[in-house]
Amino acid sequence: MASSSLKKHDSNSCWTPKQNKVFERALALYDKDTPDRWRNVAKAVGGNKTPEEVKRHYDILLEDLRQIESGQVPIPNYKSLGTTTTKVDEEERLLKYLKLQW
Repeated sequence: MASSSLKKHDSNSCWTPKQNKVFERALALYDKDTPDRWRNVAKAVGGNKTPEEVKRHYDILLEDLRQIESGQVPIPNYKSLGTTTTKVDEEERLLKYLKLQW
């Protein structure tokens, strides 16, 4: 999940879309109970990311999700080819994603 706030921190710490995707997958692989979680996630992401940068990126992601969940950020109405996604469908998807991360 990319966010404008993810880009506000550390000009040295740019995250590519590919790194964000690897980051999300690594979070699922290395859950909160994994020893050295942030070191493992940083290693998976690559790009010379430090465990501190990865943890900060995670904290920013959580804040973004909290703002979305609390209604502070409107959920975009994406229209995919051949199907219509309702606001309820999108909210259910986000809630499912939140449950996977916490």
